[in-house]
Amino acid sequence: MAIKTETMKSCPFRPLSDLVAMCRNRKPCSAICLAEAVILLLCILTLFAMNGCSREEQEVVVYTSVDDIFARPVARKFQKNTGIMVKLVTDTEETKSTGLLNRLIAEKDRPVADVFWSGDPVRAALLKAKGVSAPYHSPGAAGLPAEFSDPDGYWSSFSTRARMLIYNSKKLRGDMVPSSIFDMNDKRFQGRACIANPMFGTTSMHAAALFQVLGPPKAKKFFEDFARNGGKVLASNGDVKQRVADGTCLIGLTDSDDVSTALSAGSPVGFVFPDQDGIGTLLIPNAAVLIKGAPHQEQARKFIDFLLSPDTERMLAKSAAAQIPLRKGIKGPQIFPPVDKIKTMKVDYQQLALTLEKIMKDFLKEWTDQNS
Repeated sequence: MAIKTETMKSCPFRPLSDLVAMCRNRKPCSAICLAEAVILLLCILTLFAMNGCSREEQEVVVYTSVDDIFARPVARKFQKNTGIMVKLVTDTEETKSTGLLNRLIAEKDRPVADVFWSGDPVRAALLKAKGVSAPYHSPGAAGLPAEFSDPDGYWSSFSTRARMLIYNSKKLRGDMVPSSIFDMNDKRFQGRACIANPMFGTTSMHAAALFQVLGPPKAKKFFEDFARNGGKVLASNGDVKQRVADGTCLIGLTDSDDVSTALSAGSPVGFVFPDQDGIGTLLIPNAAVLIKGAPHQEQARKFIDFLLSPDTERMLAKSAAAQIPLRKGIKGPQIFPPVDKIKTMKVDYQQLALTLEKIMKDFLKEWTDQNS
């Protein structure tokens, strides 16, 4: 539509709504003066810019060390409920948690992620120590036990997995079934026990927990005895599950979600919550972390609220991961007991993060290099 302009002197300066109506009705615009045309053009450009920003802001970037198959349905449910697009960034099985942790630290000054959904609270505690995260006391955390979360609000925990002994149920029965992680170093399992690489994932967290609970001398002895007994160090917890299922290994140390998926697949495996008469079983709760300087702060808080909600705990309990709700009164997976029926290993997650950082630089790295 051609616009014929008039001089500023004769410009009537009609309301913007009148100008828009004239253009919509495709009427001759000879009455629109130059100033009105400029104003109309600026308003149109502003509306385009505002709409572009609105679309960009209706998203949240989530880094997660949780398996995509379990995290994706939760992200889709949030997106359906809120209309906010979730950009989910996952890690590999072998470098789970560690790879994303390093990426978040590298992006500290120019964050890309809004939320880190960690598969364990230790990585969340490390982000706090590195100044990567920001405090957020979410209303969604109501009903969750405080002992699993940071009192300053830098991470909030929900739905947990557990570190478990998995064994081949065809080859081990009765008294042969292990009850403690220390059984892995028994002669009857010589060369037939396995763990995942302790430099990564939940095995690294478990190693740090042993150093905290047992003390460095006894923790080092556990790993040294494991090596002397011919224990195998595999790439991932998934490999541990597979080797035990096919009988290559008789027992292994892995996570409860790996046990659940093995049982769902009909694999000949059994499981034990280890050390119920001793140091207890290590729990591995999820942790929701708000990234400092997150590009989409409002959307990030909404996503964290959703993660911490009872609905998310129900979803994860019903999934193949069979995660155990931390809240009381929420029905958990049928194959595992509720949290209050499990003797848990007592650990300080913030201190665990500092312990992990230390042992990964010296003992664990040297031990892994020698035994992988």
